[in-house]
Formats: sequence, C-alpha cells, structure tokens
Amino acid sequence: MNSAWQQRLQSVGALIEDGIVQNFGDPQAEREAARSGSVLADLSHLGVLEVAGEDSETFLQGQLSCDVHSVAAGSSSYGSCCTPKGRMLADFLLWRASNGFLMALSRSVIATVQKRLKMYVLRSKVQVSDASGSVVLLGVSGAAATDALGSVLTGLSTHEARRFGEGSTAISLPGERLLLAVPAEGAAKLWEKLAATLRPVGTPVWEWLDIRNGIPLVTAKTQEQFLPQMTNLELLGGVSFKKGCFTGQEVVARAQHLGKVKRRMFLMHTDDDRTPPSPGDEIFSDDIPGQASGAVVNAQAAPGGGYDLLAVVHHSSRESSTVHLRSSDGPVLRFLDLPYAVA
Repeated sequence: MNSAWQQRLQSVGALIEDGIVQNFGDPQAEREAARSGSVLADLSHLGVLEVAGEDSETFLQGQLSCDVHSVAAGSSSYGSCCTPKGRMLADFLLWRASNGFLMALSRSVIATVQKRLKMYVLRSKVQVSDASGSVVLLGVSGAAATDALGSVLTGLSTHEARRFGEGSTAISLPGERLLLAVPAEGAAKLWEKLAATLRPVGTPVWEWLDIRNGIPLVTAKTQEQFLPQMTNLELLGGVSFKKGCFTGQEVVARAQHLGKVKRRMFLMHTDDDRTPPSPGDEIFSDDIPGQASGAVVNAQAAPGGGYDLLAVVHHSSRESSTVHLRSSDGPVLRFLDLPYAVA
C-alpha cells in the first residue's frame, strides 16, 4: 500500500494489518451495511500491473485467456494468466490505459505474474511494471454508489469502463458495484467525497461481496490449482475459445470440448465459527470417500454469522452429497445459489 495513502486511511479510523484495511472499528456493522446499504472500501488486497507499449495488445492476446482485442477503451474483462498446463497463476480484471492496459489482481501473486509475463516479452515493444504504488483501487457498492460519484457515472452497464476526473477510471462490476482506479495523489480527496455518503468498510467486506457475486480471486495459496473453467471464469467472460492460441490454451480448450467440466466453483456457507475457512483448505464429500474432492477458493465472514465461501468441488457432490470443510467429519457446508447458472 502507498505509504501516504495508508497514513490517510489510518487518520480516518482504519485498522490496517499487512497493508490491508481490516475494518473501521465495527466489523459486524460494516458487514451488515454491505448487505443492506451502500459502502466504500479500499482494495489494497489487489495490486495493479501495467502492460504498456505499442505491442501490448498483441502481446497480451497471446498470453491471457480473455479476448484482449475486444477490450475497447470503454470496456473491461475478467481473465486469467495460466501456466502451459492451463493452471491459473492469477485471475484479474483488465482495462485499457493511455499507453496499454492495467490489470487488477491479487497483490500476493503480482510478482509471480510480472516475472512470468516478462519471460515472454522477448523482442516485443512491451514494458511490464508494478503500478500498485501509483494507482489506488477503491470499491463502491449499493444503490447510492453512482449518486455519490455524480451523474457522469450513472447508467454504466456491467464491465463498462468510464474515465472521470484527472486520470481516474470507473468500471461497473456485477452486483451494483464499481471499481475505481485513481491516481494515488487524488485518492484522499475522492475518499473524503465518497465517505460523506457511503459507509467505509474493511477490505474483507468487499471480498465477501465478491464471494456473493461468484467472483473468484486466485491468491498465492491457490496458484496453479485450478483450470479457469473450474472457477467459472468462462461464465464471467474471462475465457475466449475463439481467439486462438494463448499460454495454456490447449489444455483449457481440451477441457471445454470434452463436455461438462467435472469440477466447478460453487457458493457455500458454514455456520461453524470456530476456525475460519481459508483459501486452499480442502473440501471432502461423502460421495468421494477417503480423499479431498475440492478446495476453497475464497472465504469471508458472513453478515448473519458463520462464513460464506467459494469452493471448487465435483458436480456430483453438489447434486447428491454432503460436503465438509477440511476433513470428512469437518463442518458441513451448505450450498447457496450463485447469481449465474453453472452448467
């Protein structure tokens, strides 16, 4: 997190641990506000990679699972960066910048992805740099969010991107939410304006909103565990099967064309409050005895108690089995409905 920005957040009551805002003094009330009201969050759990240069579009088209050519100046796309075996090193939100592209991804994997992309640059006129220190990411959610930002941002459709102010971009996300990418020097002024209408909440609250909207985030704990389809990324527009080759494309395409993907990401809940679920925790299903059948992708405390989580499990476990967290006799996980259909 930018040090000046961290000091600013602390001055307005933020409790920050390891560069991430945990809360503003009342975690439970903040979770309730996210469920029923309009909130404002710092997104420093995410980092920002900048891929710039005249060859940046062509370069990324050959590296990422999404169709980079279709990401126009006023749009964005989810996507993934995969190993040659099709396993995700990261998933991200991608949008155009003045001289290339910006992508928001887990801060815990940004160094790995930057290194991997640089390996493939070769003679391309491309620069891959970590822009996390110069770009602040904010999240706003709820009916009052667009009103707080002014009429210039009303009417944004999902994945539409619109520039505002001095070098800032607003991107519409699923669930009546906006991601704001703001130059670090202008973040404090914008925060002050938004906080007059929206309730500041900790980053975990924003992660809970992502979970409820079925948006995965690959972290260091889950790198190289999942194919994109296992996390429903193609259902979110993050995989193109018509664009041609990209790193890992052969494996990703084969999994798709073989028919139904055997393992998918589902939304679940546990009432057990003893040990919080964590990314990478194993999932066990009664229909697959003696071995783990999946893994947690993301998890956060739910407003009504317990934990909501996204986890990858076998389709058969969703349809006809009891599923447990961490062991075959661990806490029972109850399936909830995602906001989109999983085939």
